[in-house]
Amino acid sequence: MQFESLKVFCDLAETKSFTKAARINEVTQAAVSQTIAALERHFESRLIERSRKNFRLTPEGEVLYDYSKQLLHSYAALQNAMQEIRGVMAGTIRLSATYSIGLHDLPPYVKEFLKRAPLVNVHVEYRRAEQIYADVLGHRVDLGLVAYPIRDRNLEVIPLRKDRLVLICHPGHPFARMETIKLKALSGQKFISFERDLPTRKKLDAVFKQHRLAVESVMELDNVETMKQAVESNAGVAIVPEQTVKEEVANNSLAAVKIAGGDLSRPVAVIHRKDHVLSPAMKQFIALLKEPR
Repeated sequence: MQFESLKVFCDLAETKSFTKAARINEVTQAAVSQTIAALERHFESRLIERSRKNFRLTPEGEVLYDYSKQLLHSYAALQNAMQEIRGVMAGTIRLSATYSIGLHDLPPYVKEFLKRAPLVNVHVEYRRAEQIYADVLGHRVDLGLVAYPIRDRNLEVIPLRKDRLVLICHPGHPFARMETIKLKALSGQKFISFERDLPTRKKLDAVFKQHRLAVESVMELDNVETMKQAVESNAGVAIVPEQTVKEEVANNSLAAVKIAGGDLSRPVAVIHRKDHVLSPAMKQFIALLKEPR
């Protein structure tokens, strides 16, 4: 019996899905079934009650799950302690980030980290916020990078910084000549929004409601890149993180204006499972993310 088999069993117990457990461990569903069958033979016990409508662990399966989690946690801690003693940073960091953070904030940090730790492989996926939480809780990734982090008893939230939100408009728009604009000046403007379920949209909706601000919503889009394109075509104005439009402002394809009034900043944080043992490489990567740009 190997630790890998216990991990597959724990992932299956937590996801209640052979498909998800297979994806997490990068094996086939058949391999997951074979692993469970081998564990049942080893312990001479049925570990899972299988039915179409219900998935649950047997009493023996519950015991195996509890002890397996302790063993896996201790083994991961042992591996990390040995790496720290040797001063080695190696392995893989699996990271899931929102599109705006992953495309605009993350690249310089990854580049610098790989200079400091060339033996570490950083694998980045760009995902929607709700998918990132599922990735982290489901063990698909080690770390998540999100805005407006949600508190969860199973998650550790590590604040990084607050990004300023700015109004962007076409360079020919009257707002483009201003350095700062009051929030109430947006009243009645054609406005390009994030989709309703995205964290930044929820924050802006709350701010608009607080200030009794009504805009003319002309588009709802799911990422910053398409929003910028819509604003460049003069379809309306938008509010986005300042970091995401630096290149367009420098090229004069967009104008960015600071907004007075309202708490228009976006908190960014790293999230990971509380029971996930962070490797030396992961700890160093998080420390780097905390450094100012």
